[in-house]
Amino acid sequence: MDTRTLDTTFAALADPTRRAILTRLTQGDASVGELAAPFAMSQPAVSKHLRVLERAGLVSRGRDAQRRPCRLEARPLREALDWLADFRQYWEESYRQLDELLARLEEQDDS
Repeated sequence: MDTRTLDTTFAALADPTRRAILTRLTQGDASVGELAAPFAMSQPAVSKHLRVLERAGLVSRGRDAQRRPCRLEARPLREALDWLADFRQYWEESYRQLDELLARLEEQDDS
């Protein structure tokens, strides 16, 4: 896995506005105006967020006559999820060990 891709993905996801934009794009393609509507910011400000998302490979822009719809590109999210999977396994094992310890302590209390 390319660590630069992972770095830019997590950097892009660090901002709540960008996460909200990605969430909106799960419903389908949208124009900059449509993406800007729920935010108290200008279209140029939303465009800056979109550029960050584009550099991370999370968003692409198409061309539809005069419109340039934005589209979610989920591949970098899959790579981030794959990277995080190792940590999930770590926590699951930690919780399993904690459950075993608690069970032993309860047995000792019952004795």
